[in-house]
Amino acid sequence: MKLHIKKGDTVKVLAGDDKGQQGKVLQVDVEKQRAKVEGLNMVSRHTKPNSKNPQGGIVKKEAGIHISNLMVVDSKGNATRIGRRKDEKTNKSVRYSKKSGEVIK
Repeated sequence: MKLHIKKGDTVKVLAGDDKGQQGKVLQVDVEKQRAKVEGLNMVSRHTKPNSKNPQGGIVKKEAGIHISNLMVVDSKGNATRIGRRKDEKTNKSVRYSKKSGEVIK
């Protein structure tokens, strides 16, 4: 299944504790339809000491946000819906902003 969000996209959060904030997508889980966004939906994990973190303790990291609560931000900074169309030159499917009509990289 194709999703409207890809790794590297800038997205805006529509619902939840981080509503209204923007961030870059770090990872997308297609099966669970969730995405990790840089600096948003932070959770605390209690970790045992290990070679990577010899002290152990509480580590803050990003948790997944359901993609229905995320909207892609175009180059002008507007949250927009995503459409797909064939590119005239390459004849490949490209994503475009429904608000401004420009292609999203």
